[in-house]
Amino acid sequence: MQFPPLRPNDRRSPADVDPPHSRPGRRRFRRAAAPLAVLGAVFLAAAAMAPRDHTAPTSAPPSEPDLGYRLWERAFVVSTTRPDAPPPGADDWHCDPGARHPRPVVLVHGTYENAYNNWSALAPRLRADGYCVFAVNVGAPRGDVIKGRAAVPESAAQLARFVDRVLERTGARQADLVGHSQGGGILPRYYLKFAGGTDARDPARNKVHHLIGIAPANHGSTVSGLATLAKRLHLLAPAARFGGQALADQTIGSAVNSRLDAGGDTLPGVRYTTVVTREDRIVTPYARQYLHPGHPVDRVANITVQDICPQDRTGHMGSPYDPVVVELVRNALDPTTARRPDCATAL
Repeated sequence: MQFPPLRPNDRRSPADVDPPHSRPGRRRFRRAAAPLAVLGAVFLAAAAMAPRDHTAPTSAPPSEPDLGYRLWERAFVVSTTRPDAPPPGADDWHCDPGARHPRPVVLVHGTYENAYNNWSALAPRLRADGYCVFAVNVGAPRGDVIKGRAAVPESAAQLARFVDRVLERTGARQADLVGHSQGGGILPRYYLKFAGGTDARDPARNKVHHLIGIAPANHGSTVSGLATLAKRLHLLAPAARFGGQALADQTIGSAVNSRLDAGGDTLPGVRYTTVVTREDRIVTPYARQYLHPGHPVDRVANITVQDICPQDRTGHMGSPYDPVVVELVRNALDPTTARRPDCATAL
């Protein structure tokens, strides 16, 4: 989950707005301003904890592909001019999956992100590896830079339509999903369980083979205590009203989380991988990102970045751009070519 500052022009119906001179209007504005300020502070803190790269961009060696942007902030700035564009390497609708990588990879962005700024590092890397790569935009109207705001069931329906299109165009039987935050946890899991991603009667007919979640919002978050505080102060509903229902859906104990977690975390026939950083300050406590396997237990892999590279300080926002995380995702997608990440790249 990410909580950047909310835009002042988010739409409200006339019935929701009191005249500016009225006392109820002023009280309502104060109540709304508090959650907006809290969420804005969370986003700024997350941005401050993202990994930094103060070196000038250099050309990739001839033997290496162009890996896109090194920092999500740079990609975010570019995405403001192309909010609906796919990231580099994604959405080639004529791509034909080969025998080595027969399943297309669908990338699912997080809350308040979009496909371009979330995946401009991973998408070109996977395309260079030979995958057919696609990146969905959900949870906001076209033209909006800040996506992933809608209620999780609504975004799950959009994801379902996108995956169906990918499978139809590529001729593949199944896809692999790679997501970040909301897009790696509650959203794709809701799609798998309630929006047609799996077939409970015949798992061989599942549309998804593997779900890989980077810093996934799987079981709700306290947002370093701020979401808990907002609930106690009865500010969560106003925050969701102005900032999108996805905010409330991803808190601990939400109706969506309760429905999703009932009966267990996993579904038959699907593999699951979580890639979690202990430095996460958005989906907290970080251990809530892990999935608890049903049977067989070997279909779930919970990976903690610092167990592999103890000095890696990547946080929530920067995790899809962390070279160690990128390598772990590549390993999960194709274990036959897996290699230990170079921890020096994280420094």
